[in-house]
Amino acid sequence: MFNRRTTIEALCLVTISLVTACGGENSGEPEITIGSKTFTEQYILGNMYEMVLDDAGFNAEYKAIGGTNENHAALTSGDIDVYPEYIGTALITILGQEFDSSMSTQQVYQTVKDAYVEQFNVAVLEPTTFNNTYAIMMPKERASKLGIKTVSDISQKASELTLGTDLEFSERGDGLPGLKKTYGGFNFKEVVALDPGLLYSGLEEGEIDATTGFGTDGQIDAYDLLVLEDDKNFWPPYPAAAFVRQEVLDENPEVADRLNQVAELLDAETMRNLNWEVAGNGKEASDVAREFLEQNGLLQTE
Repeated sequence: MFNRRTTIEALCLVTISLVTACGGENSGEPEITIGSKTFTEQYILGNMYEMVLDDAGFNAEYKAIGGTNENHAALTSGDIDVYPEYIGTALITILGQEFDSSMSTQQVYQTVKDAYVEQFNVAVLEPTTFNNTYAIMMPKERASKLGIKTVSDISQKASELTLGTDLEFSERGDGLPGLKKTYGGFNFKEVVALDPGLLYSGLEEGEIDATTGFGTDGQIDAYDLLVLEDDKNFWPPYPAAAFVRQEVLDENPEVADRLNQVAELLDAETMRNLNWEVAGNGKEASDVAREFLEQNGLLQTE
């Protein structure tokens, strides 16, 4: 016999299941979409952003997107709401401005901050104290044998060497094109484009003689590498900051508070250690991010 009450109850259960499966329980929370670039440090920062915003009551979603231009396009089109960017990268790659070596870190930061809100309606939050500058590095033994200590040195001896780098560095203004303009030379025997995760293993296996990396890479100490001195001050400062769509901040000012708390904790030694936990010890970036945030009181311990 047809039982109207049983049928209604069944339909209600189906409806509840569908709502739950579609995220209905979180429908009242403001949605924040976070992007990042596709290398270790960015994975860590992206996960941190997602976790602290989730903890603050937002429905945060993190996804690694690609390089600088891809993240910037996603941010300005509204596909994402925030991503971690480096001040020097924003100055040169996005704003197309040349770095004046007389500029202080604060001057670079203020220039970028003012330009982004004016041109893109994007807010630049507080920067980290670490400076994740680009760097060229070599195994110490190899560099000593060739008498290479500075970027000027390698620029003149490049024809004897194979450089491993990522594709973006080969094309951007603060990469090889800019180095050639400032230092001259840089005509390597071969330039090998590798995934960022393979650059250091390429050095270790002898497939390349030098590589590009970043000042916060944990592999520098682990692989006993020499970071060549940027003797002409080519590279601008590269602290990281959260770049956020201004309309998101206008509606949700707490986003800035939480992300600035993350930035305040990240000095150079801390970031190198976090990067090495992922790149050297094989931990998941999400696990490293969560453990750090919990230890520093930015997340409730599960």
